[in-house]
Amino acid sequence: MTSRRLAVILLSLAVVGPASAQSDPQLPYWASISVDEARMRKGPSPDVPVIWEYRRKDLPVKVVARFENWRKIEDPDGTQGWMAARLLSRTRTAIVTEEIRPLREAASLSSAIAYRAEPGVVGKITDCANGWCLFDVRGRRGWIQTDHIWGD
Repeated sequence: MTSRRLAVILLSLAVVGPASAQSDPQLPYWASISVDEARMRKGPSPDVPVIWEYRRKDLPVKVVARFENWRKIEDPDGTQGWMAARLLSRTRTAIVTEEIRPLREAASLSSAIAYRAEPGVVGKITDCANGWCLFDVRGRRGWIQTDHIWGD
């Protein structure tokens, strides 16, 4: 291998390495809507039709694709479309599914119930392990089973 060819390879690695380190996480990943009103579109452009308008800040979404400054997302109902990346946050949130669910003082079925959450309640999640997530709804915190929420 010539020294010129080696230099080109090393230079390309130096350029590609930092760029990939700054890219978004691997797909898919969880995010949340960061504004009070956000529009989902059919494609990654402000010139394409709006599919849905969300009026729920912190609603969890799953990012399934990227194109420039656009993210293809899936909402809790399974609807997919494109949203401007600036309307999304990496803050992890989740939504309670199906029926009233207990939030427990510890990550155990035998732990006391601290609160109960109705379907559609959105909260921030932090620690998740062994089928449980710490779920915070405006300061009311408790552990909820991951199969009772969408967004974990």
